[in-house]
Amino acid sequence: MTPDLIVLADTIHTMDGHRGDSHQAVAVRDGVITAVGSRAEALDWAHAGTRVVDLGNATLTPGLVDCHIHPVFGLDLTIGVDLSGAATVEEVRALLTSESENDGGWLRGWGLNPNAFGAVPLHRSILDAVSGDKPALIRLFDGHSALANSQALDLAGIRGRHEFEQASEVVCDADGVPTGLLLEAAAMELVQRHIPQETFEERKARLDALLEAFARAGLTGGHIMDHSDESALLFRALEIDGELPLRLRSAPWCMPGTDESEWKELARTVGTGGRRWSVEAIKLFVDGTVDNGTAWLYEPDAYGQSTAPFWPRPEEYSAAVSYFASRGIPTATHAIGDAGVEHVLNALESLPGTVPADVLRRTVHRIEHIETVPDGLVERFRSAGVVASMQPTHCTHYSAADHSDNWSTRLGAERADRAWRCRDLREAGVTLGIGSDWPIAPFEPLPIIADAQLRRRSGHPEQEPIAPAQGLTAYQALEGYTSHAAKAAGLWDVSGSISVGKRADFTAFELDPLTTDPDELAASAVLGTFVDGEIQFMLERLA
Repeated sequence: MTPDLIVLADTIHTMDGHRGDSHQAVAVRDGVITAVGSRAEALDWAHAGTRVVDLGNATLTPGLVDCHIHPVFGLDLTIGVDLSGAATVEEVRALLTSESENDGGWLRGWGLNPNAFGAVPLHRSILDAVSGDKPALIRLFDGHSALANSQALDLAGIRGRHEFEQASEVVCDADGVPTGLLLEAAAMELVQRHIPQETFEERKARLDALLEAFARAGLTGGHIMDHSDESALLFRALEIDGELPLRLRSAPWCMPGTDESEWKELARTVGTGGRRWSVEAIKLFVDGTVDNGTAWLYEPDAYGQSTAPFWPRPEEYSAAVSYFASRGIPTATHAIGDAGVEHVLNALESLPGTVPADVLRRTVHRIEHIETVPDGLVERFRSAGVVASMQPTHCTHYSAADHSDNWSTRLGAERADRAWRCRDLREAGVTLGIGSDWPIAPFEPLPIIADAQLRRRSGHPEQEPIAPAQGLTAYQALEGYTSHAAKAAGLWDVSGSISVGKRADFTAFELDPLTTDPDELAASAVLGTFVDGEIQFMLERLA
């Protein structure tokens, strides 16, 4: 078949499992790969009308896919001043003071790392001192908590403790007075609903710019771990203007307090979508975060917290998973603590016998995050056929080798030494998808691929690696964004490798990700991306 596109590059890593193969050319027709071979063979493929893109000494791989992002939900989490770089209380105050002078009716901020405060508990007084008469709401880096000032609490009518259907909390002091710290979505929503909203056009423009930035960073796809009616409207509006620059696979949330009638409505959304976006799974939560004491651990953390599941009746979580699995619908569950991960594994291991074997065989189930687990749970991932979806920069950006950070302090040395066991899971034969969890951490994939190998922040050789034995090889790290990302979505038959018959989604690198020093790779350029054989982004010198 005559190709309409031929891409040439000195190095092509097909990621099809045959690492010794040497290719420099790939042919595409109608968005599908029709041939892979050498530059010499490509001379015979080309005909009149075939477009040839010669990338020279670049490296070409299957298109990179981020296995965990929140582009639409992240629009709400990234309003106001970016506090993610603030390392001290003084820096936080300076940034908030500057934002307060420029902001309108509300003082907003995001990305606040509690490590900046050391052992000092977060309290509304921090915001009261800089917000003047404005209400204020600051999102913490984990996306599961926020800090409100006194004006915001008053506006929302928050004057004491609240009861929720899920494990959320309005944190109060010993006298029952709210401290301003709000844990999990239901508590944050008490304040969030009072904040003036952006217009649809403003959000559409921000999302458009974000997706373009994803493509320029090297991404050709993303697994979105949320979905809403607004998400669908935004994607459809963008597709009216043209093609999305990457493929998006969404998973709406199934929350505590729901029943089969609501699960049925969620199930109906699966399979809906547009040209490059679709709803393909269901996202659930079984716990929160270690940093805020809302994870689900076997034993309490250093402050006596993280002992309860997100679903107050966890058997209802298991029933929800069984409902979706029996209908061939993939699930992805947020589980960070050891007890939470075990409960998800228990639920998934109980599916055989209740779900038809053919349905179970073709349906992929995942656990997201997996921050601390003992040896016994690692092997159970493989035996249960459960995919691990992890974010290496959660480790390298927010914890420290000496256990001085908030996450490690809460867990104690033994559990902190089990941090993000990426290599152990891979060595056990588990499929491992890698992602960023943007906006919780930056989305650029090259630094994440580097951090996955280094177990420290790329570009900072002075930092001591965190559990260095858990570092991935360069090949394993790249697999997490390519072949394993495809397997994590149940799409290995159509994507994830440069193979005949698969989608023509590619990422072009300035440097070879398999042979380049990780620190150097993290600072290098992405030269371009292709989706369906169409250029989504290309550096000017190559265009």
